[in-house]
Amino acid sequence: MKLGLNLLNYGPETTPAVLLDWARFAEQSGFAIAMISDHIAMTPEVQALYPVPFYDPFATIGWLAGHTERLLLGTSVAILPYRHPLHTARVGANIDQFSGGRFVLGVGTGWSQEEYAALGVPFIRRGAIMDEYLAAIVQAWTTDIVSSDGPHAPYQEIHTGPRPARRPHAPIWVGGASRAAIRRAVRYGDAWHPINPHPQWLQDKGIPALRAAAAEAGVDAPALCPRIRAHPTATALPDDSRVLGEGTLDQIRADLAGLAEMGAEYVVLDTYISPDLRRPAEEDWRILETVAALLP
Repeated sequence: MKLGLNLLNYGPETTPAVLLDWARFAEQSGFAIAMISDHIAMTPEVQALYPVPFYDPFATIGWLAGHTERLLLGTSVAILPYRHPLHTARVGANIDQFSGGRFVLGVGTGWSQEEYAALGVPFIRRGAIMDEYLAAIVQAWTTDIVSSDGPHAPYQEIHTGPRPARRPHAPIWVGGASRAAIRRAVRYGDAWHPINPHPQWLQDKGIPALRAAAAEAGVDAPALCPRIRAHPTATALPDDSRVLGEGTLDQIRADLAGLAEMGAEYVVLDTYISPDLRRPAEEDWRILETVAALLP
């Protein structure tokens, strides 16, 4: 099991220099992947949780790829319905080429109705748009000329290329914990990427649902690659209310051991809690090193 981190690309203290320091810390400290969040329209409800400045994940990853050598770089998660799928496919393939095959496309539906409205995308159709766009991206990454009759982004005989550096394509991690999201991960994903799951839910419901969906589809289940908290506390937290990665060091150690037993391929650690609890980058890095040392 490999560890990654959530690189914080937002907030008043965030600058290009800080972003570069995050990436260098991740690579020099042995983390396997750095993932970056996505928002486009900083509406009041988005701004309340993810303050500006907010650096675009694709532009940031493309820039950081030129300053790193081994670190995988991904989105956690790109809100797929916000962008035309041909645009996402081309940008992702370009980044994978520029980085020498180090791009991971993590995708999700998002949650902000205000942001959907600002972008003119129907929130109520987000699941259907996700399915259509995922199919379009996979096709654009594996086929020279593509067409789509989908209702949200129809097009005919579009030439693609370059394809991603890896074959058949750059990895796709599908986020979400609903039944539809899990089925989507099975159908389109190389990995399922649940964010901040509760320990018992993941073990008792999430993983069984993933395996059942894969069996129903007649395919192997995608890899498990969750994003969890990196939030040590002085006292133990109740297991029925905490999410993975928060609690005492013993609780976090048990979380990592449990994920390893479940067969997790990557675990992405996230130090961000809320704007009010934002720490200097150096403090976050010390926490990440402490948690990483707990890996079985």
